[in-house]
This record gives sequence, C-alpha cells and structure tokens, in this order.
Amino acid sequence: MFTPKLLVTLRTYDRKQFFSDLVAGIIVGIVALPLAIAFAIASGVSPEKGLYTAIIGGFVISALGGSRVQIGGPTGAFIVIVYGIVQKYGVDGLTIATLMAGIILIIIGFARLGSVIKFIPYPLIVGFTSGIALIILSSQIKDFAGIKMGAVPAEFINKWMAYFQNIGFVNWYSLLIALGTILITVSFSKITHKIPGSLIAILTSTLAVYIFKLPVETIGSRFGSIPSSLPAPHISGLSIGTIQNLIRPAFTIAMLGAIESLLSAVVADGMIGGNHKSNMELVAQGAANVLSSVFGGIPATGAIARTATNIKNGGRTPVAGIIHSLTLLAIMMLVGRWATLIPLSCLAGILAVVSYNMSEWRSFVAIIKTSKSDAAILLATFGLTVFIDLTIAIEVGLVLAAFLFMRRMAQISNVDVITSELSDRNDIDDPKAISKYKVPKGVEVFEINGPFFFGAAYKFKDSMRFVENQPKVLIVRMRHVPVIDSTGLHTLEQVFKESERSGIKFIISGIQPAVLRELEKSKMIEKIGRENILPVIDEALKRAETLLG
Repeated sequence: MFTPKLLVTLRTYDRKQFFSDLVAGIIVGIVALPLAIAFAIASGVSPEKGLYTAIIGGFVISALGGSRVQIGGPTGAFIVIVYGIVQKYGVDGLTIATLMAGIILIIIGFARLGSVIKFIPYPLIVGFTSGIALIILSSQIKDFAGIKMGAVPAEFINKWMAYFQNIGFVNWYSLLIALGTILITVSFSKITHKIPGSLIAILTSTLAVYIFKLPVETIGSRFGSIPSSLPAPHISGLSIGTIQNLIRPAFTIAMLGAIESLLSAVVADGMIGGNHKSNMELVAQGAANVLSSVFGGIPATGAIARTATNIKNGGRTPVAGIIHSLTLLAIMMLVGRWATLIPLSCLAGILAVVSYNMSEWRSFVAIIKTSKSDAAILLATFGLTVFIDLTIAIEVGLVLAAFLFMRRMAQISNVDVITSELSDRNDIDDPKAISKYKVPKGVEVFEINGPFFFGAAYKFKDSMRFVENQPKVLIVRMRHVPVIDSTGLHTLEQVFKESERSGIKFIISGIQPAVLRELEKSKMIEKIGRENILPVIDEALKRAETLLG
C-alpha cells in the first residue's frame, strides 16, 4: 500500500519507455511553465514561487506518489484560498499553512483514509470548483483589460463594482493581447497537442510587446527579476498562536489538495487502464507540500490537465513527472530572466481559459435539473465560495451533504406495523410475506426495512404508538436490515425493556449476520435470550405460539 509507484515501475523499466517518458516530461515541463507563473501571480505571490512549487512539489509527487502518471504542481483550485491567506497572514502565514496542510495530508494517508475522500459528493465538488473558476476570472479583469486602478477589493460584488467604476481607464493594448491569447490558446490546440497554445501565445505577445514597445504592464515592471536558482530552505514566523490561527486554512488546503489529486489520479487511471494507490498518493502530496513550503513555494497537488498531457505524449511512469520538474528547473536557470518580459494581460488571458475549463458549467446545469437535495448542495457550496469564503463553503457543504445523506437513508428505512388484518405492502411476489402466514391472536409483528441507524430509529418508536391493543408477543422482523448503529441498538434495547416491564414477550426474526454480530457485541443476545432470536418468520411464529401457551 505504501510503496511508491516509481519503485514498482522501475522493476520492468526499459530504454524504449525512458525515451517516451523523456519526450512527455519535456513537453509537460514546457506546458507547466506559463501555468506555474500565472497561478502564482493570481494567488498574490511573486511568479518564481509558482516555479518553485512545480519543480519541488512536482518532483516529490512523482517520486513518492501512488500514481504512474500524476503530474503535480500549483493549480487553479488553490488560487482563491492562497490569495486569501496571503492578504490576511502574509507570505510567511501561507508558508506555515502549506506546511501544516502537508502534515495533515501525510496523516490522512497513513491513516488509510484515501478511499474515504473519494466519496465526497459530486455536487459539492462541482459547486466549489465552479465557484473558484468564477472568482479566478473575476480576479483577472484588471490585468485582462489593463485597467488603471488602485487595489482590487477582495469581496466579489465590490470587486465588480470597482471594475465598472474604472471602466474608462482600459488599456486597449492589454485588452487586445488578452483576447489574442485566448484565441491562440483555444485554436492552436485544434492544430496540434504537442505544443501548448498558451506557450505560443506567450511567445507571440512577449515579442510584440518587446519589438513594438507597447505600453503594457509586464512581470518585470511589477515584480522585478526572476531568480535563476532555487532558494535555501527557510521557515519563519512559526509559533503556537500562528498555528492556531491557520489551522482552518491549512485544513482547507489539505482537503482541496486531497480531492484534486485523487480526482486527477482516478481520471488518469481511466486513461491508461491503471490503478493508483490513494493512500500513498496522499502521503506524497503531503511530503510535496511540506518541501514546497520550506523552499518558498505555494500549495501543490495533482494537476488534471498536465497529467492528461503527460499521458497523451507517451508518459507511463513517474520518470516523466521527474523529467518535467527537471525541465522547469533548467528553463528557470537558463532563460528565467526573459520571463520578466511576459505581459500580465497574456497571463490573464491564459487564466481566463483555465477558468472556463474549470467551470464545469455543463455538469452544473445537469445537477440543477436532478434532485433538489443535490441542487441544494451545489448552490450552497457555489454561493458560499463566491460570496463568503472557500473554507466555509467546504465545511458547510460537507455538513449539508451529510445531513441530506442521513435524510435519504431515513427515507429508505421504514417500519411497518403488521397485524393479522394487515398484509405487507409489496407481498405479491414475496413468498415470505406475512400475509402468507397465520398470525396468532395476541401477536404483533413489526417489519423494519433498510439500515436501522439513528435516522430511522425514531420511526420505530413512533410505530409502537400506533398499536391499539397491547400484544402478548412482539415480533420484530429484520430480514431487510443490512446494518445497525449504536442508536438503533439503543432503541431496540429500550423497546425490549419496555416490553419486559409490560409483560410482553420479545422475539427477533430474520436477523442478518452483520446485525447479529453487533447484537452480540452489545450483549443484547443474552438479554433477549438466544431462543428468542430466530432466523426465519416461520420459526418466530412457532416460538410465539409456544410463549402464548
């Protein structure tokens, strides 16, 4: 379970696969360059921090990960949360939050909770992904149109109000570059997938700005030069108080990283017919975030688009991901200073395309048209992400999804009161329906269907009140109860004790093995008596006749 895929694949590694991984790794490294810079700038940090993340985080994710083809690095999903942390706690606060998130991911992985994270409801994922996409697009309008204005407000509505108030200060050169970037990025992919359209857009726009001396803002004019080497490991500002303040943002980074990386790994499995190790993948993601933070990077996770690019270009082992990181390192060391000439409006155009791809608007519309509960989760998560905060959106979304799940489970669990005059609801094709038997006078039969947990226990109590005449023998039929929780056990025990006090004999019929084990653990078997726990209704009715004397 905790063996990296790199070690597994190297056992049968050959020269042919190395050349395929080499080509894929170089191409993915080139694809990752503009994205790493764009994601860093949009997150409110300097551009080299995105490169550090892609190099360090990407290397660790490939070297230690549980997927053959996962490519790691900064992603658009983190822009919102990272920007918020930087604005509130500064870059040092972001470093500590990323470090804490990495440790949380490592703990989750070693606790073998990777498979649990896969069960996060799809409407919740689409809700905050669509919300993040809208926020990313909104944050890029200033650079997209080259609007000359002060600091952009953090709140969504205030942000758009500020844009409209400054609409007269648009830089038309910036706007044309951004629109041209979108056109090139989208259309070039129809020509070839070997060379990313975003790279062509960057080269074209940078040359145009440099040759024609266009009056637009560039990376260099805002951030200065880009370092040509990795920084020394460094952590500052670490304290108990800081850790307490950052535990919620760190948890959000960890959850978002886990969801994003495992979703990417599942998509990759479908493309190559593989099977990733979810727990090992989370451990690798955690280690990548710890090291990324130590070297001045931002949160890293599995990137679906870059992973797909890796697969399409022949990458089949983690070696391709390692080569992608080394390619980025070589680019940063050799030509990093030229990156300062890239116009910010070009990067805004690239992020506009990223936002559209992230939005999942087709899935959004499809979920709205399905069940009301799924639509409620989707809209609540989307609204909270856009208008309040991503951390709150994930927390509320998970709680809402849990409550709606419990409500659904309660709906499929029911308790029928069956007397000699009342037959089962669906007994036409059921040879064991109670209507096929003669129920002795003085015997009451209760049928529980579905999981008997705290969401359904109240139904059992309520059903007891509808019995008009107190029976002499009570049979609880549980043939369709696959599981029972502590609340169900407690309710069953209460009903038994009340029956005992009233002189009513208590029998359980058709109990399943899993439920029987729970009754044995709780010592309920001894209280009720093994002779009163019968496998089928036939024997339960015979036992009732015996008790009636």
